[in-house]
Amino acid sequence: MAEAARELLQPMTVAAFLAWDDDSDTRYELVGGQPVAMAPPANAHALIVVNVGGEIRNRRPPGCRVFADAGIRVPQRDDAYYQPDIVVSCAVERGGGHGVVEPILIIEVLSPSTAAHDRGTKVPDYRMIPSLQEIVLLFSSAPRAEIWRRSGVQWVVSDLIGLESSLSLASVGIEVPLAAIFDGVSFEAESPEAPADEA
Repeated sequence: MAEAARELLQPMTVAAFLAWDDDSDTRYELVGGQPVAMAPPANAHALIVVNVGGEIRNRRPPGCRVFADAGIRVPQRDDAYYQPDIVVSCAVERGGGHGVVEPILIIEVLSPSTAAHDRGTKVPDYRMIPSLQEIVLLFSSAPRAEIWRRSGVQWVVSDLIGLESSLSLASVGIEVPLAAIFDGVSFEAESPEAPADEA
């Protein structure tokens, strides 16, 4: 089914993508008007998502919600619909539609197969979302986090390495130790993601 999706010639709009069904359990994102299959996450990836999502959910500000694998629309683009690992929004829900309203924090866990796409395509698109304050990239190969923070019209990037570091999330007003985010993760079996200077 993934092959058939890649062979589509006519680009899809977001509306067409959300109505599309390939009769499988495969999850897709819309990239450049084409549905792209998402590979099942490795154990380390899945564990990191649960750990960080739980940490944020337990300490989030009142009225804010934590979403896993929820949809994100890119402003002024009708050919992209992404599903980040974690999204936080404090906006009032406007009904049962698709796409998180006014996200303030997006977290992606980088896997060897997705790191280049997450950095090279998704991060620049995420930066176009006016409400977004922070983007966090968590590595599945090492206890490391790359944080993109909005500062006026600029984005400031910082890098945290090591289990003794703590991830400060100004968007939700909490600090999460990397030791909690990577709890239970074994790094020996993972391949390294692309270094930050390849973004």
